[in-house]
Order: sequence, then structure tokens, then C-alpha cells
Amino acid sequence: MKIAIYPGSFDPITSGHLNIIRRASAIFDRLIVCVMVNAGKNPMFSLQERVDMIKRVTADISNVEVDCSDQLLAEYAKQKGCGTIVKGLRAGSDFENEFIMALVNRKLNPNLDTVFLSADQQYMSLSSSMVKELASYNVDLSDFLPEQIIPDFKKRIATTHQGGNIK
Repeated sequence: MKIAIYPGSFDPITSGHLNIIRRASAIFDRLIVCVMVNAGKNPMFSLQERVDMIKRVTADISNVEVDCSDQLLAEYAKQKGCGTIVKGLRAGSDFENEFIMALVNRKLNPNLDTVFLSADQQYMSLSSSMVKELASYNVDLSDFLPEQIIPDFKKRIATTHQGGNIK
């Protein structure tokens, strides 16, 4: 069985993330979407909220499992018996950072390979940070977030920005 892990902070999960999940789930027998703790980020949603949102938007994909971890990715993969990491690439600037992380993960776990999937064209510039910024300007989010989580996102943005009127 070919198992892969798609790690990320997913704060929140975007339509671009979901695109990578759908495509990777067609390649691998089992795909573990793992919400990772990133000490360098101050997340809008709790770890459990992010896990729950991902479960909702991937409920129709039978071979996707959602998990979370505060371990190093290389160690997490070893525990899961997984030899492949899936990373989505948006623009050329993503590659350098992701390539370095792939090398580090391989050094820590020599049985771990990284597969890069290029984002579909409409998601090339999409990031969770950009979605948060757009929301503060009342932009319609339907092209950027899975519709199942837009109400959660609007509610959180409204409380964060003291009653912002989000479409």
C-alpha cells in the first residue's frame, strides 16, 4: 500500500490545498492530511478546528485520513510507516524552501521521499495568508475557500476584526 502524508498548517484550508489533496489521493492508496504545529505561526484556528474543517471538506474522499502532529515531519512519517511526503508548489519561490525541507527530511529519515505537485493555475497565487487579507476587504471568498468552511471563516474573521462585514 502506497501511503503519503500531505502536511501543512491549513489555517484555514484553501481551495488550493483541497485541489492538491484530491490529486494526491488519486495517486496514493492512502493520503494522510496532517495539520502540523508551526511554532513560527500564530494560527487563527485551533489545531482541532483545523482538523475538523479538513475532515468536513474531504469527507467524500474515501482514502483520506486527517491527523495532527507536533513532531518533526520525518519522525511522524516513520511512525506512520510512510515513505512519501506530498508538497504543493504555487510559484517558483515555493520550490527553494520546499526543496531544502525535503533534503532535511531525507537526512532525518533516509526512507522518506518528497513528491511535489504543482498547483493548478487558478491556485498559483493562493495562500491562507492572502485569504485572510482578502477577507478583511469583504471579498467574496467562494473562489478561495471550500464552501463548507466559509461560514466558520467569516465568523472568526468577524470576531477578530470586531464585526467586519464579510461576504
